[in-house]
Amino acid sequence: MNRVVTKFYEYGQNEIDYLKQKDEILGRAIDRLGKVEREIIPDLFSALVHAIVGQLVSVKAVHTVWDRMQERLGEITPENITRQSTDDIQKCGMTMKKAVCIHSIAETITTGKWDIETLRDLPDDEVIRQLTTLNGIGRWTAEMLLINSMERRDVVSWGDIAIRRGIMKLYSLSDLSKVEFEQYRRKYSPFGSVASLYLWVISFE
Repeated sequence: MNRVVTKFYEYGQNEIDYLKQKDEILGRAIDRLGKVEREIIPDLFSALVHAIVGQLVSVKAVHTVWDRMQERLGEITPENITRQSTDDIQKCGMTMKKAVCIHSIAETITTGKWDIETLRDLPDDEVIRQLTTLNGIGRWTAEMLLINSMERRDVVSWGDIAIRRGIMKLYSLSDLSKVEFEQYRRKYSPFGSVASLYLWVISFE
């Protein structure tokens, strides 16, 4: 089986020191947790497919479907996915709507209508704008691609339930408004993505 190649999100002492200096409470959590390793997918297309699968509620369900896709469908490339039927994609454990979305994106790439690699040279907001024009891709999915493939430095996603839960647990909040969230996001900038790595871990503790 051709497994999708992964690596760990790269960050170092510079980002850690900055966040610890900006936020004492987050700093204590960083000291307690040590360096958090976040597995990412450098290939943009397979990372985008994984992000679409990642729209499922349960982390366990995402792992199951992702493993099944690689076992049953083979390589997660636009060319290979285009050759599969939407039924075959759907049978890996997702809705037909998601299967159609994945197949459609693969087709737009293989037919040359869209070059996904051009995203690498664009600023975050433009990456999000372009991705959200695709059927089935919302802002959260685009933000997950920014972190979990492109290793962009400053993404804290309001649309991510686990991120919000991580903030609430870290600061002992019973509620979190969009305004409060934005205050934290600005505090973590320009290394919001590294803060996100820690907030994900905290949310599942």
